[in-house]
Amino acid sequence: MAIMPSRQLDLTLGQKLWQVNWGLVFLITVTASVGFGMLYSAANGEFAPWATRQMMRFGVGLVLMIIVAVSNIHFWLRYAYIIYIASFSALIFVELFGSVGMGAQRWIDLGFMSLQPSEVMKSAVILALARYFYASRMEDVERFTYLMFPLMLVAAPMAMIIRQPDLGTALLLAVSGVAVFFLAGVRLWVFVAAGIAAIGAIVPVWHLVLLDYQKARLLTYLRPEQDPLGSGYHVMQSKIALGSGGIFGKGFLAGSQSHLSFLPEKHTDFIFTMLAEEFGMMGGLTLIGLYALLLIYGFAISLRCRHHFGRLLGMGIMTMFFLNFFVNVAMVMGLLPVVGMPLPLVSYGGSAMLTLMFGFGLLLNVYVHRDVYLGPGAADGNV
Repeated sequence: MAIMPSRQLDLTLGQKLWQVNWGLVFLITVTASVGFGMLYSAANGEFAPWATRQMMRFGVGLVLMIIVAVSNIHFWLRYAYIIYIASFSALIFVELFGSVGMGAQRWIDLGFMSLQPSEVMKSAVILALARYFYASRMEDVERFTYLMFPLMLVAAPMAMIIRQPDLGTALLLAVSGVAVFFLAGVRLWVFVAAGIAAIGAIVPVWHLVLLDYQKARLLTYLRPEQDPLGSGYHVMQSKIALGSGGIFGKGFLAGSQSHLSFLPEKHTDFIFTMLAEEFGMMGGLTLIGLYALLLIYGFAISLRCRHHFGRLLGMGIMTMFFLNFFVNVAMVMGLLPVVGMPLPLVSYGGSAMLTLMFGFGLLLNVYVHRDVYLGPGAADGNV
């Protein structure tokens, strides 16, 4: 049956709100609420300084998510490159005038909050790649010259983020981009060639790109017990806390490693460890289950969409969400090197929360406009 181009573009605001997948919104809220509880615990039973601020940021993010969800999908298709350019300009601004924190120059001080443009860039890259590939034909993606522009869309912000330095975010950006390339139908030989090039670049990257503390993290990953009071301290304390939680945990507000300040960054990167210490393996598995449900919802929404732009955008956003979650949990377990990667929706942080809610807003927008026809000329304003 033919799809009417205006079927979901002529909906009223009320009809669009009805179309929003409120089951996904509920899951997002429940997962974020776990974070509020753990931030309350991290402050020894106080809402200040972290839980209150995080709840306010989530409220703002929730409003942003709904606004994005009910907006016209043609807007995001048409202005994807403008959003990318604005995000990349913010990375350049950080390089020149950004605030320095914990030895890295990653933030723009807005007064009421610190904005991390590299977080915004992750969604912007996926949006731009979906815009580029949405009307591609199989014969297009088979040509290497056709892939040069999207490769630059990924490589340029990667180079800027590595300079901050933030190797973890740069690698996550690369893997998210690779996922969109794969979903767009790019041939396997391109990924094989990229893999060979990456292997060949290991030695020069080690000597010319990685800083001393980054090298130390990689070596510590292999043998954390070699320096338990130095570079291996974070992961060793994390493993102790994880093990001490047992099956059912020590109880809310009763984690010794976290509340006696043995566990570093308990409100950000290592918040999953604190949860597992207080609620045990069952608590950790419950949170992982919530993430699994979010992933199932997100990928189902993406596959349900009838236009290629929505499928690429939705799958790209959910791939990025999965990588954030997987890397953080694997890191605190010692399965991956320690990187500055927050746990999505749970860790304390303004930029990460707001950009993630923006990404979920785009996913919901795909769901609301899942049956809209987006032809090759849709990005130029033609239906």
